Parts: sequence; C-alpha cells; structure tokens
Amino acid sequence: MTTFTLFDDSNAPEASKSLLAKSKQNFGMIPNLHAVMAASPQLLEGYQKLHELFAQSGFSNDELTVVWQTINVEHRCHYCVPAHTGIAKQMEVDDGLIDALRNEEIVGDSKLEALRQFTLALVRGRGEVSQDQLEKFYGAGYEQKHVLMIILGVAQKVMSNYTNHIAQTPLDKPFDKFSWTPQEN
Repeated sequence: MTTFTLFDDSNAPEASKSLLAKSKQNFGMIPNLHAVMAASPQLLEGYQKLHELFAQSGFSNDELTVVWQTINVEHRCHYCVPAHTGIAKQMEVDDGLIDALRNEEIVGDSKLEALRQFTLALVRGRGEVSQDQLEKFYGAGYEQKHVLMIILGVAQKVMSNYTNHIAQTPLDKPFDKFSWTPQEN
C-alpha cells in the first residue's frame, strides 16, 4: 500500500498552509486526517467547510455525535471513531451515549435512537429510505430539514472515512486512549 504524506506547515502545498493553520487553531494541533487531506487543498477546505456547516445545523451536541458516530461506525473508520469519541467528550456528551454508539447498541433516549436508526437507514440505503422510515423519523420530532442536515453530515463523513481507509491515517496521540476495533459481523 502507498504511504500517504502527513503534511505540516513546512511541507504542505501553499494553498493548504492557511487551512492547516485553521486546523491548528481549532484543535491545538494538526490532526493527522487534516495532514493527509492537505495534499488536496480542495478536499481539506471542503471537509473543513462541511464540518463547520454541520456543526451549525441546529443539532444538539448529542445529536451531532449520534450522526457522526453512527456513520463512522457503519463505515468502520479506525480513525474517526476514536477521534469523535474525544470530540464528544470535549462536547460533554454522556459516556453512556458515546459507548452505545461505539458498540452499535440501542441508545437510551428514544429521540436519539430514532436519529441513529434513520442515519443508519440513510447510509445503508445509499440515500434511499422508505416512507415508513421517514414517518418514524418525523414521529420522533424531526423534520424535513433534519433529513437534509443528516445528508450534509454523511457527505462530511464520507470525505473523512474514505480518506482514512485509503491512507490508513495514523491515530493522533490524544485519541490513542479511545482506539476502537469494529465488531465482527
């Protein structure tokens, strides 16, 4: 397998340097995912923008975590599950919710479980969901705008999850303690 370069301030393409500076400002470091993405300034910029837009979607921290982690786990992303575990802890998401998502278990809150189930259906169906799945989602208190925001979250996670699969992005030290292995199917 080809080794992907982890770029930093000194060796990144010129168009990626300001983007890496933004990552460093936001995270206190350049996450390895961003270091890999820097080979394509367009990908890194797109990822950062989608992350920012999804974070501003109006979903609570718990709901953001449900969408992100449901997709990460379904895509079996060795990097994003631990990274979003650390992010969820910084966002003060309950450990029980974090663990349930990592372990593919039903979450205790029925509205969050409806969000998890709909996100799974959307990912597994590659965007095709049944009217019944939509009605269950709406019945939990969500609206059309939430369906569309989940699609935005999926787009963001496809960028990161696929990059990490191909690049075998090494986990950052701060996330080592949250390492994760997918369950056997």
